[in-house]
Amino acid sequence: MDSETEDAKSHLETPSKKVKNKKNKKKSDPGPSQHVTVQTKVQVVPEHPNKTAPIVGYFPSGFDPVKTSVSTGFQVYRNRTMNKRLELVVSPAGSPVEFVGTSYSGEAAAGYRAMYALGVFDKETQTLKVVPIAANKIFRLEPKVKGLGAADKEPANSTIEELTPAEKARQTTAMFGTKRDIEKVKKRMALQQDQEPDSPKNADGKKKDVVNKKALASIDANVFRNIPPYDTTADTPQKAYVLDKIILKGEWDYLDDIYNTLHVGEADFSAYPIFVHNRIQRLRNIQDESEKKQLSCIFSYINHLIKFKDQHSMDASSAKSHKIPSILRHRFSTLFAITESKRLPPEKIDLLNSYVLVLTLFTDDFRTDYTDIAKDLRMIAVSVRQRYEHLGCKIIRHKNMFYATLPVPLKFPTLSSRKRKR
Repeated sequence: MDSETEDAKSHLETPSKKVKNKKNKKKSDPGPSQHVTVQTKVQVVPEHPNKTAPIVGYFPSGFDPVKTSVSTGFQVYRNRTMNKRLELVVSPAGSPVEFVGTSYSGEAAAGYRAMYALGVFDKETQTLKVVPIAANKIFRLEPKVKGLGAADKEPANSTIEELTPAEKARQTTAMFGTKRDIEKVKKRMALQQDQEPDSPKNADGKKKDVVNKKALASIDANVFRNIPPYDTTADTPQKAYVLDKIILKGEWDYLDDIYNTLHVGEADFSAYPIFVHNRIQRLRNIQDESEKKQLSCIFSYINHLIKFKDQHSMDASSAKSHKIPSILRHRFSTLFAITESKRLPPEKIDLLNSYVLVLTLFTDDFRTDYTDIAKDLRMIAVSVRQRYEHLGCKIIRHKNMFYATLPVPLKFPTLSSRKRKR
């Protein structure tokens, strides 16, 4: 009987308990959260040259200066010689550890292109103030033991401010650029390494191809003559001017426009220079595809050089819409020293003309009629003839036509200076 009565009691008490649980559940359930819409005024505080903007630091180690019972002090240091270098040091009282963050290394240096701001909302005035962060940096505060190199010596190569504009652009492209832009930067850097005399690639090339240092003149050594790289010991015209130094290895891949257009049925070459247009049919008749492609690339290089010259002249309308591959434009701008006015200096115009004329010798088997290239360069025939002679060429006459030829070994006319009359 006792067990049965207990079961009955438990059976009767169960519904009442369920009711109480539901009531308790209703009391504990706060219900769906309500979002309050607030109309605020946004005030952007500009940077002031005489005031330091707020500095933001965070602790990746988990240290919370607000929850700790000890007082925490901080100091901001600025480099005396480099004003853009800041260092934030947070020192908890009585602790052997301090937290150090810098603006010139680590995460802050990697994100130098990013812009940061701090938003502060004032409930009383219903105003949101947006304040720029100092130097657009967020400091990562790393724990360091006091007295054991807490303020480390600044690494020599860690600062972003000491990088050149080109290096900054390369780093930005590497971090935020597309795959296509990154590939372009890699090819450009490889091309620059090929130009450096001390690069490993050139070191291997020197072992294989031994050339007399006096014979192979560099571009710097040719400033007084303003001509492309040459070799005075060459026994053939093909080696007198070094084609691999005129058109670099990484540039050939961007010169296949004429070669690809040749395979089109009725291709239009009217936009190309007269010199190139007059030789398209001869180019079509070449049976050897490797020879045809090489000459097509040289013709394309001549086209880009002439268009580049026109784009940086007084009348740039003729070549305004012409697109030069970025790898070529970068080299042309460096080689021919584009000024702030975007005009070519006179001596660099002569250098560009020399590059064009030397390439015409390669395309015409070192016997070229220079009447059409004179029109493309906007020069009179006499001036072009003098320029060829300056490059070591001989002018011959055949059937009332004048041709520029290149005898070997290469010899230049003497540079005579005029004496002043007393």
